[in-house]
Amino acid sequence: MPHLPDWSPKTDTFFDYFEKQATLTVEAVRLLKVLLEDFTDIEPKVKAIKEVEHLADDVTHRAFELLHKLFWTPFDRADVYRLLTHLDDVLDLVDAAAERLDLYDVGAVVPEARELAGVLLAQTRKMQEVVRGLRNVKRDHVRILDACKGINALENQADTLLRRGLAHLFRSGDDVLRVIKWKEILDLVENATDRAEDVANVVEGVVLAST
Repeated sequence: MPHLPDWSPKTDTFFDYFEKQATLTVEAVRLLKVLLEDFTDIEPKVKAIKEVEHLADDVTHRAFELLHKLFWTPFDRADVYRLLTHLDDVLDLVDAAAERLDLYDVGAVVPEARELAGVLLAQTRKMQEVVRGLRNVKRDHVRILDACKGINALENQADTLLRRGLAHLFRSGDDVLRVIKWKEILDLVENATDRAEDVANVVEGVVLAST
């Protein structure tokens, strides 16, 4: 008998994967913030972030496998793909920033890096909230949309912090290589806030299409 597509709505697993991705992302950002606030024992702290990133990669891989196997998805297949991708992007950028903190001799932490990590942590906690809300989107749509607005507002804060941080670096008179290193790290963290905003935008579209 030929293999038939899976029509059964056994896709609560997608919500499990979304939530697990979001939870791991929050943990990685928390660890990054800890690293930037106490810039000692750098290598083991970065390794801990890498371990979280590996766990998240496994979740993402299994989620994409499920997406290709199932005919039925909890909402538009393209939105499922975009949501999985943007969630993965946030953590990949966090991991990349942490890796550079270990590989580069960056010197003292610039204050805006700590502040950006704080903004990103607040963002990812709201991101975790909106992802959890997808299980009951009709019931929780007002709360989800409000949290999405909060994520967008935090991204605007991150833009301001990046501009301020770059201005301080360029005016500091520091060694050019140090400026280049910190510019790259700040850009990576700010890019992570952009991808968190992308998550919010996908979720907002799903909510508006469902209510």
